[in-house]
Amino acid sequence: MKLYNLKDHNETVNFTNAVKLGLGRQQGLFFPVHLPVIDNDELSKILNMDFITRSTEILSYFIDNEISKEKLYNSIKKAFSFSYPIQVPITDNIGCLELFHGPTLAFKDFGARFMAQMILSLNKDNEFFTILTATSGDTGAAVAHAFYGMKNVRVIILYPKGKISELQEKLFCTLGKNIKTISINGSFDDCQKLVKEAFDDKKLKKLIGLNSANSINISRLLAQICYYFEAFSLIPPEYQRKKLVISVPCGNFGNLTAGLLAKSLGLPIKYFIACTNANDTVPRFLQNGIWNPKNTISTISNAMDISQPNNWTRVEELFKRKKWNIKELRFGSVSDDDTITTLKELLTLGYVSEPHAAIAYKLLKNKLQSDEFGLFLGTAHPAKFKNTIEKILKNKITLPDSLKNRINLPLLSYNINPDFKKLKQILLEI
Repeated sequence: MKLYNLKDHNETVNFTNAVKLGLGRQQGLFFPVHLPVIDNDELSKILNMDFITRSTEILSYFIDNEISKEKLYNSIKKAFSFSYPIQVPITDNIGCLELFHGPTLAFKDFGARFMAQMILSLNKDNEFFTILTATSGDTGAAVAHAFYGMKNVRVIILYPKGKISELQEKLFCTLGKNIKTISINGSFDDCQKLVKEAFDDKKLKKLIGLNSANSINISRLLAQICYYFEAFSLIPPEYQRKKLVISVPCGNFGNLTAGLLAKSLGLPIKYFIACTNANDTVPRFLQNGIWNPKNTISTISNAMDISQPNNWTRVEELFKRKKWNIKELRFGSVSDDDTITTLKELLTLGYVSEPHAAIAYKLLKNKLQSDEFGLFLGTAHPAKFKNTIEKILKNKITLPDSLKNRINLPLLSYNINPDFKKLKQILLEI
């Protein structure tokens, strides 16, 4: 698999190096040179496969012969060793694709655990890696648990202090061992900027074997393609073949990028809806053509509190390469007040949700036509937002064991201002 740097097309790497490097020169993201397409006959066969076998087939289209199918299958089986996506009916033509049945109760488990298996598999020389990543909520826990206890890998996670839920924080800031966490007095965008500055420091990058586990890493992104095929296989047959609409809650836009890559492969999804909260840089851009990120606003859908989404450059590149019209991408933003109203509406339909999925449901409901079937992505378990959900819905949320077992453990995080010199000092010392 060959990939090129979106900021420097002269830099091309194979899949192995893209996984190990994370970012290219000038903080550029890697993107596939070849965009494979599955023909209709092969697509029908793939859709009838079980989740692990199908995922192996899908990813082999991108990875080619760099990893044997047998080795890839075994890595995927280890990575996805938890409950697969579940479709829960909400109305006659709307369902929720629940992606939060993994060990950290979020969709990020798919990408993080696949990346961990890839690094383990590709690290033939037992090199030492430092995984540096930023999280706005769920990435941190997924990455931490995926790499926890792994030899020759140290994980350092940056997150905005006071701007993720208490239970999100407990899931990854209580582990210790090879997992180090740093709360930043700022926004997620400040955390993401620090990660990029670290990658720009060539000496530091070499000294500590720097890599990233954000959705900027191609392995995480590719893994997420797999559950879109699962989503398609789960919907009623009469709505398949260009009648499926998928509504995606968007923060860093990796999830949407993966969905669009699934469509590029040949999965006949009619259209996507890109959903944001008040941090609406992309909806405003799609409306007026002006890229104008504002200061990040804290909302109850905190994982989407991102004003400068990294993966948007990949979305634009894909539309350009496929000659799709980006103005045909559906979009919208939802305020906290409307999110709260939607959470209550979903409860009347018998479904307890959380803020990110509620945003996707609201925009899906508003845009869906009568002959279409809509899925909105459930990206995190409501229990991760227990305090918020209980206050809004006046319902008690039962904690799953993975949260219950960590709730009383002490936080092990450092705390710093968004200062790269201080971060560098910590990276070299711990």
